Amino acid sequence: MQSSEEPSGSSDFNQEFEQALADADRALSDLRERYRQVRQGQGRQGALKRRLEELQQELREVKQQLEVLEVELESRLFSWIRLQEPFWQAVRFGGLGLVLGWILHWWIGR
Repeated sequence: MQSSEEPSGSSDFNQEFEQALADADRALSDLRERYRQVRQGQGRQGALKRRLEELQQELREVKQQLEVLEVELESRLFSWIRLQEPFWQAVRFGGLGLVLGWILHWWIGR
């Protein structure tokens, strides 16, 4: 009677073992796939961080160039050469007005 129970118990054990082995194999495959995804993600993360640093450096350079350009444009805008002609016109006509004012004051005051 025991001999009839052994094959039944043995086949149940074999089926359970094969099922457990198949589950472990699937879990190992899933783990390998996840590990591959993690490694790929880490590589992409590193590449993106390097790209971010490059873009930040490029942004700093562009800002610096923009500041230099703004200073250059401001200095051109307020250069003495551009103000020289209006300055001398103001001096000339202001001085002329002052002289005419003195003459009129002297003439009226007589």
